[in-house]
Amino acid sequence: MNLPKLWNQLSSFPGGKKLFSRLAGWMIPYTGTMGADIEEFSPGYARISLRDRRRVRNHLRSIHAVALMNLAELTSGIASVGGLPPGMRGILVGFRIEYLKKARGRITATARFNEPLSKESKPYEVAVEIKNTNNDTVCRAFATWLIGPVT
Repeated sequence: MNLPKLWNQLSSFPGGKKLFSRLAGWMIPYTGTMGADIEEFSPGYARISLRDRRRVRNHLRSIHAVALMNLAELTSGIASVGGLPPGMRGILVGFRIEYLKKARGRITATARFNEPLSKESKPYEVAVEIKNTNNDTVCRAFATWLIGPVT
């Protein structure tokens, strides 16, 4: 499926971004359970937000660490793998995350991927920053994607 083309078709219509987000959640069932909203997407860039609600909270009344990790993984994947040319694919092979403060309220993750692609499988690290509504960074994540030709 050509995600950039689908994004361009849907995102300009009322409710189109929400529909695209739900389709992405349907394609990635586990990630779809958190109900993240893809706000911006282009090959090499993604901005995705997550509402603070009971479903994603921990016992400290903040967004659960694993929900933050899931959001970061999704954002890094959409930015890097979401716009790959035909015949290429990626798989997550490494991940690390730094939790800087409790995440409360709507949070937004951003990732950029501007690396030239190799014709051979190669690992690429994608940085993700997650901020709260006050623009405070609540965590940083680093996802390593092995990107290469479909074999």
